[in-house]
Amino acid sequence: MPAPAPEPARHPFAYAVVRVVPRVERGESMNAGIVLLCRPKRFLGARVALDESRLHALDPGCDPADVWPHLEAIERIAAGDPAGGPIAALSQAERYHWLVAPSSTIIQPSEGHTGLTADPAATLEHLFASLVGATTTDWASSAFEESLDHPTTVEKDPRR
Repeated sequence: MPAPAPEPARHPFAYAVVRVVPRVERGESMNAGIVLLCRPKRFLGARVALDESRLHALDPGCDPADVWPHLEAIERIAAGDPAGGPIAALSQAERYHWLVAPSSTIIQPSEGHTGLTADPAATLEHLFASLVGATTTDWASSAFEESLDHPTTVEKDPRR
């Protein structure tokens, strides 16, 4: 009987949930994305989505068109896209820490979480589906990812 194949090496990663808080004074929020860093795999990725009907339920006066540019900037910065501004030119670790720094604005990161992964891109997708509850066929924008193994990819949400 052949020996079972060894499990792929797992590497530490850190992530934060991106939340939209349309009325900061009320403290109500909705999950709108994930930012994930896996230093050993040289991976930094972000996925964002905006459930506009939930946003309207939390604050009928909050215009999704005002929120989308901020969410899209998170993806651009994580990807190191020059369109993300000067922050996008920083190292992966610096960009991650900038993206997950505490904020009192309409876009707020959660506290940091950690784990182990053999495939950071798949883990990002799993966390996004589990914690944000969106797929690219629903109302999510596409993934931006940066890795030595994967080129940056950009697909626009077909609804936009």
